[in-house]
Amino acid sequence: MSELFFLSMPSRFGTLCIVWQVFSGQIKIRRIFLSNEQIRSAERTKAWFPRVQKGSCAEVEQLALEIRRFLMGEDVAFDLEMMMFEECSAFQQAVLRTEHAVPRGKVNTYGRIARHLGQGCPRSVGTALARNPFPIVIPCHRTIRADGSLGGFQGGSAMKRTLLEFEGITFTPDGTITSEHVFS
Repeated sequence: MSELFFLSMPSRFGTLCIVWQVFSGQIKIRRIFLSNEQIRSAERTKAWFPRVQKGSCAEVEQLALEIRRFLMGEDVAFDLEMMMFEECSAFQQAVLRTEHAVPRGKVNTYGRIARHLGQGCPRSVGTALARNPFPIVIPCHRTIRADGSLGGFQGGSAMKRTLLEFEGITFTPDGTITSEHVFS
């Protein structure tokens, strides 16, 4: 296996880390770690990949720029070509690719994804998204619970809500999202 590298980048939501490597002659993204109230992305990166080294390249710098633009509220269409899906199960890959298709300004529910795939249950979809190795690139912040409440997110609920607000999602006074925003 080739060496692992990470690029650390500041954002309005705390530091993010992009873990990458050269795999079969191509740059591949292994994981993207977000910071949250409990753990910083650098700590999570070192816990998952103890031998990871700081490093960058043009492709990873470009991805970091796109993520930074997205986190500032810009509409960015992320390409999945560099993402290393090989470590995801077939079911998780299907969930992640389905989630990637949800457009900006729309949300999906765990149950709707399960029904779309014709397999699994909302809880297994939730588990697949909770283990999303590429948050932001795969916009798992766009999946909510059936009752319109946010559900979980690696970056925390405040970040999830802010990202959705950037995308034009409105919330009711009790903090839920109305069905008009659900992707069909």
